Amino acid sequence: MSTAACAGVRPDSAHPWVATPATIVRIDQEVPGVATYYLELCDEKARSDYRFQPGQFNMLYLPGAGEIAISVSGDPAAAGPYAHTIRRAGNVTGSLWQLKVGDKLGIRGPFGSGWPLGECQGRDVVLVAGGIGLAPLRPVIYSLSKWENELGRRVLLCGARSPETLLYHSQYLQWIEAGWQVETTVDRASPDWNGHVGAVTLLLERLRSVDASRAVLFCCGPEVMMKFSAMVALRRGWSADRIWISMERNMQCAVGWCGHCQWGPAFICRDGPVFRYDRIAPFLDVPGL
Repeated sequence: MSTAACAGVRPDSAHPWVATPATIVRIDQEVPGVATYYLELCDEKARSDYRFQPGQFNMLYLPGAGEIAISVSGDPAAAGPYAHTIRRAGNVTGSLWQLKVGDKLGIRGPFGSGWPLGECQGRDVVLVAGGIGLAPLRPVIYSLSKWENELGRRVLLCGARSPETLLYHSQYLQWIEAGWQVETTVDRASPDWNGHVGAVTLLLERLRSVDASRAVLFCCGPEVMMKFSAMVALRRGWSADRIWISMERNMQCAVGWCGHCQWGPAFICRDGPVFRYDRIAPFLDVPGL
């Protein structure tokens, strides 16, 4: 996308409908079909004012293609550029995949609720991620890695379809060195895979290094995985008000006006995407909701 194509995008973040122009400064190919785009806001004031909380998302806008909600997947303490990990899945993401370093697009945001890091104070923390669900959790890893004596144990449980689709695998050693216990599992093992095979919920079932009665659980991935992760956690002794999940639905306006992401009484873009489990558990069992 050329600079001229972005001319209609004004840097006025005070209005939720107005996108701010940003330049792609780096693209990391993560795993097949998934890449991380690092975006730098073009306007100096917008750059200095921009802040996000782990778990929040931006709307990425491509004229002629549309808009899509993408979680910010980088370090909240960094002053930019801002990472967005994107899976190629539809028309908008397909158009994004045609862009190169130096091309421009529009950003609206950040929007939505974040992970409640304050709930982690003095507790064990367990992150459960399925596939690209690790992207909205990576800012939590960056943030909590800076906490020294304020946490108990820190555990990351990652599941993927196959070893080559484990997201951010090159960072696992860095996270381990920062104090995280990292466990991985895959649905389908390759001949050289020596790790766990099976659903990520099995890792949670077998986890014995944390005190579930005082632990916090953050979970992101396919809805069925999050539902069963919560069920396992409850059996293990987690309290329902210390389990948090991040929902993903068809978010279009990002401010709860268009109604496309309505889920029961909530709008995921406005009231979520991060929800406390006990507040939304009844809706997870409603078919077609």
